[in-house]
Amino acid sequence: MNSLERRLQLGISLSLVLLIGLLWAAGNHSIRKLTEDFVTSRLEHDAESLLAALVLDSDRADVHLRRIHQIYTQPLSGHYYAILLDNGVELFSRSLWDQSMIIPKLAPGESTRMRITGPSGQQLLLWAKGYHKQNHRISIAVAEDLSSIQEQRDQFMRTFALLAVSGLVILLAIQSILVRRSFRRLEPVREDIRRLEQGKTDKLSENVPAEILPLVQELNHLLGLLAQRLERSRNALGNLAHALKGPLNILVHFFDSRENSEGDNLECNQARAQVERVRQLMDRELKRARLVGGGIKSQRFDPQVELPDLIRALKQVHRNHPVEIQYQLDTDSPTFGDREDMLELLGNLLDNACKWASSRVDFHLTGRRNIRIFVEDDGRGLSDRDLDLLTQRGVRLDETVEGHGLGLAIAKDIVKLYGGNIAFGRSKELGGLKVSITLPPIEGTSS
Repeated sequence: MNSLERRLQLGISLSLVLLIGLLWAAGNHSIRKLTEDFVTSRLEHDAESLLAALVLDSDRADVHLRRIHQIYTQPLSGHYYAILLDNGVELFSRSLWDQSMIIPKLAPGESTRMRITGPSGQQLLLWAKGYHKQNHRISIAVAEDLSSIQEQRDQFMRTFALLAVSGLVILLAIQSILVRRSFRRLEPVREDIRRLEQGKTDKLSENVPAEILPLVQELNHLLGLLAQRLERSRNALGNLAHALKGPLNILVHFFDSRENSEGDNLECNQARAQVERVRQLMDRELKRARLVGGGIKSQRFDPQVELPDLIRALKQVHRNHPVEIQYQLDTDSPTFGDREDMLELLGNLLDNACKWASSRVDFHLTGRRNIRIFVEDDGRGLSDRDLDLLTQRGVRLDETVEGHGLGLAIAKDIVKLYGGNIAFGRSKELGGLKVSITLPPIEGTSS
């Protein structure tokens, strides 16, 4: 059964049935005990009256009938008594007619209650107690027929059961309506998803029940990440197209003019150089892919786990130019941002630092909500004018170093998408470039 609505209705229905059943059982037990306690109280009063009406002489014992209720003198009236003296004398009510009751011999103050079968198969409730009067130990038992009371009680329980079943049916109908109306509140979410598929909206409405609000928020977060990646992909394609445009134009010009040119060897060398530049561009993109890695989409970036792997990959990429990369993380550094975004951001920063460093790169990440990142190298540093040019697309400050000026511009784009700040300056400790990044509280950041 995969339907949540049916499961909920079944669970509520079973709960209501169990509740009504328990109420009926508890009501039946309580009413039975209440009636028996009431009858027992009345029998106890009659026993006290019998004790007062009992006359004990030296040679006989008798009960003054005028001092007890007349119902005990009517044959088979359903009300009976029996008196047992310590000398073996037994006295029975006239209502027993020619029958008798066997009663227990009780010590003074001792009492008991039991059910017995009386005359004509009557179901009797018997109450007996031991007394002491005029130096005699006396046991008095009083019994009453419960047939009429049981019939009234059974009638009440049948009425109660009928009302309970009717109430159960009404409650089941009401809860079915309420459950269906509650699940109808999910229809706007389904409609939003349909509109999202049709391109009529870019996010889901968060005006939903609190139980599914976290799910909708997470979906909106994923949609935002997809939109950011699409924008970066378009920028990357534009960057690649712009970088390839010049080399390809030269190649086209070379092949167009080759037949009329006298310097074939020189132009062939130029062509080979441009082809080599295209190859370097492709290698650069492959290196970036190695830095980002596989990972799971929308997985949070864990610096404690990911940074060592990233540094090992960078050392492999720059194995021809060994650089010592030192990093420092707070012991309680949280996970934050999207894994691929942060790997691309830090990968570009560290890769750029490794290219320009002489022998050392320092990395420091701190903060729990506002994430602060610092990347420094021991290169020759930059002038103020060069610092202003750093984030312009395609601008390179040293043509002798492999790369095409896109790494820091891409880093700036990622920081901008996350609403953060990036600043460039001179490292006081190492003397080279220092990149400082501040990221505001990012949705999904956790400790």
